[in-house]
Amino acid sequence: MLLLDVTIVVVALPDMARALDASLSDLQWVIDGYALALAALLLGVGAAADVLGRRRTQVAGTVLFALASLGCGLAPNAELLVASRAVQGLGAAAMFATTLPLLGAAYQGKQRSVALGVWGAVSGAAAALGPIVGGLLTEGPGWRWIFFINLPVSVAAVWLTLRVLPEAKGHAGRRVDWAGTAAFAVFAGALTYGVVRASSVGWASAATGVTFAVAVLALVAFVVVERRVTHPLLDLKLLRKPAFTGVLIAGIGYNAAAFAVIPYFSIWLQTVLGMSPIRGSLVLLPLAATSFVVAAVGGRLLHGAPARYVIGVGLLLIGTGCLAMAVLDAGSSWQALVPGLTLSGVGAGLVAPALAGAALAAVPPSSAGMAGGAVNTFRQLGYALGVAVFGTVLTSRMQDTIGHDAAHTAAGGGAAALRGSVSAHEVRDAFASGLNGASLTAGAVGLAAGLAVLLMVRTKPESVAGQAPSAAAEPTREKQLQG
Repeated sequence: MLLLDVTIVVVALPDMARALDASLSDLQWVIDGYALALAALLLGVGAAADVLGRRRTQVAGTVLFALASLGCGLAPNAELLVASRAVQGLGAAAMFATTLPLLGAAYQGKQRSVALGVWGAVSGAAAALGPIVGGLLTEGPGWRWIFFINLPVSVAAVWLTLRVLPEAKGHAGRRVDWAGTAAFAVFAGALTYGVVRASSVGWASAATGVTFAVAVLALVAFVVVERRVTHPLLDLKLLRKPAFTGVLIAGIGYNAAAFAVIPYFSIWLQTVLGMSPIRGSLVLLPLAATSFVVAAVGGRLLHGAPARYVIGVGLLLIGTGCLAMAVLDAGSSWQALVPGLTLSGVGAGLVAPALAGAALAAVPPSSAGMAGGAVNTFRQLGYALGVAVFGTVLTSRMQDTIGHDAAHTAAGGGAAALRGSVSAHEVRDAFASGLNGASLTAGAVGLAAGLAVLLMVRTKPESVAGQAPSAAAEPTREKQLQG
């Protein structure tokens, strides 16, 4: 449910824009509010769960997620929808940080491996099903139901958690690094806000400069705090290891290049090409479906392959796939996206299962839990920043053709509202140009991340492929905490 909600809103964005009179920046924050809260709070909430109890934190997170989902579904305007999405992200962080430790505590031996394998399969299915479920609900009962559907699922999850899962705690006497959590949240939020605002107020404006200055100061504060606290969220000494830093770069580049440009393709498919939400979601299926199949098959065939090649080549394929989608013009149809989406899907299928194993191989066993949490944090941060950056590139390119106001209206799903002031051909040409710019930027991110991995990551061959995302981190941590 929590991973589904990362992608389920993508297909519903045009309907949200029409219903709530939302701007492009509003739509960006509908996506980023959730991803940012999840990224900024994941490590801190995970540390708090070690102290407060993981089952208790899981239940509290699920209840909060359900209440926020109700708020999203009932939101009368874009501001309340974005705020509810941020609260959803907080609940999701509590759920995400505790799921694997709870599985590790509930199962042992072969059963644990089976449970973690099921978890990995469900995670992969969420990416594949998100746009399709979103399309079905949006075209059926309406976009608000992509949030209402979470309510019965949350009730079932809470009931099962309380009924069948034992409580589990971590280190006795551990103190939660709330100062580090707050500093990292301010850094991530200010950086993303600055990029989103730059598209409307300009990169050289005073407002943009102040926002980025706040981000820099928050990052400095985070570094100072992490160097001094007894139990840091992220041990900065780990960043001295090129392999671990390379994996974190891979996490950012992977989620940014593979997924962050997809919301803008969805808006183009529905508002410019006139496709329905369901048809628009099916166009995006090659990415998720290919990724799911390659991850399932490649995990077995590539078991034992060096991380630098599996992840590095996967990122290069994602980058190349993004470049292959930068071929649109005013007359392009949805078929132009299929080769690039498929190629990116192959790359994503290689990267996703290998990231966690590579992170674990790059750090001491005592840092396994921290490494797994850091990878998930940086992946979500990459997605949030990618949505912001690619949206800025999109509107900047569109402004060159149809002007500032028209560009933001069209990119925000209001292409139909421009008829009379801007011709349909001009809108199609401008949107295609903007998407090409966003795809080129995403391609450059993917290629740069792939090269960084090939140069920096050095891990043992047996520790890489075939692992469910984060699946290996928490069992190791559980053995340490219990033994």
